[in-house]
Amino acid sequence: MEAVVFDLDGVLVDSERAWDEIRRAVVAEHGGTWTAEATRAMQGMSTPEWAAYLVETLGARLSAERAAQLVVGEMARRYAEQPPLLPGAAETVRAVLDRAPVGIASSSPPELIRAFLEYTDLAARVRVAVSSEQVSAGKPEPDVYLEAARQLGVDASAAAAVEDSTNGLRAALAAGMTVYATPNPHFPPDPGVLASVAAVLSDVRELPAALDAAA
Repeated sequence: MEAVVFDLDGVLVDSERAWDEIRRAVVAEHGGTWTAEATRAMQGMSTPEWAAYLVETLGARLSAERAAQLVVGEMARRYAEQPPLLPGAAETVRAVLDRAPVGIASSSPPELIRAFLEYTDLAARVRVAVSSEQVSAGKPEPDVYLEAARQLGVDASAAAAVEDSTNGLRAALAAGMTVYATPNPHFPPDPGVLASVAAVLSDVRELPAALDAAA
């Protein structure tokens, strides 16, 4: 592989439940109604996309801009205390950096991606970090992965991606990358999508060995 691109939420930080909890609270506090499909629908969406979903689909009586401010503001507060790192996340990124350039392709806002990189002292080594806010469409569209590959200077087909959610896996597959799945136990991805990936890992710490085996 000429480069490896990591998703952030659910792969390197244990934040999917926090996003869900905060969005649910904002919807409830502002007159909306949560639905059974809402959590999965929003996984991978960019901030403008999920903020519009809270308002237009779930009925929160806010502007989309205000909904985004409330949710991201609370996430930023939690990250300021300490990003909820998954076990071995930073060590895995460092191990992969010894093998290939690394990028981040995340639906999180840029400030939360920066908070992770700064907290883990990876900012100087992981020089490509793309938020889906910075491209035309969020996951499951491939835009954020294609942009990360472009900034890394590699063809997407020569890069690996590491993802946990259905929409994230679909995005990386659509970009033409070799995809490694680390399924989120709280929000398991679609089995049909998992069947299309190169390997399913039980833990992100298995990635360096999986990359070596594929070399």
